[in-house]
Amino acid sequence: MRRRDDEKQRRIKDAVMQLILEEGFAGASISKIAKRAGVSPATVYIYYENKDEMLRELYLEYAEDSFTYLTEHTDPEMDASELIETLMRSYYAYIHEHREIYSFVDQFSHCPALSDSCSAQSTSCALFRLIDEKKREGEIRNVSDDSIATVLFYPVKAVAMMNRGSGKDSDILDEVIELIKQALLL
Repeated sequence: MRRRDDEKQRRIKDAVMQLILEEGFAGASISKIAKRAGVSPATVYIYYENKDEMLRELYLEYAEDSFTYLTEHTDPEMDASELIETLMRSYYAYIHEHREIYSFVDQFSHCPALSDSCSAQSTSCALFRLIDEKKREGEIRNVSDDSIATVLFYPVKAVAMMNRGSGKDSDILDEVIELIKQALLL
């Protein structure tokens, strides 16, 4: 049995992400991934059973990384207003600092055949436990976590994609954050 090599696995992951962003899921075949990573197709199968399993694993890893990034910027002692602002600004920063990873996760999350088999991650659960605590304390409206995630994160994505650093982002993000606070805070 052949040994795993962390550097080869990293090259495979990078190749997957690049090909998905360039050619979509259908265009990222195992042979193309292997060629881009500088390994044989047999080497890819040392790390992943098949393409779908590889994509799911990468999605879960990168989605978890994004929630970890957000969680690292929060503090349980924050009031609800600070929490909302911090989450939204951190998500905006994450999109810009990790554009390729963000794009990969975003594309994957819009592919029901693949994303439906992926379960909630522990870091995202920790983040929503913090939000749930603010609901229990009467600081945030008692609406579903899905509604809160939609209201917090989709507008940030829209701002980040709309202007792409044109200088208007900061003002628009400030306005959106204030609107979201008005909608969610009690």
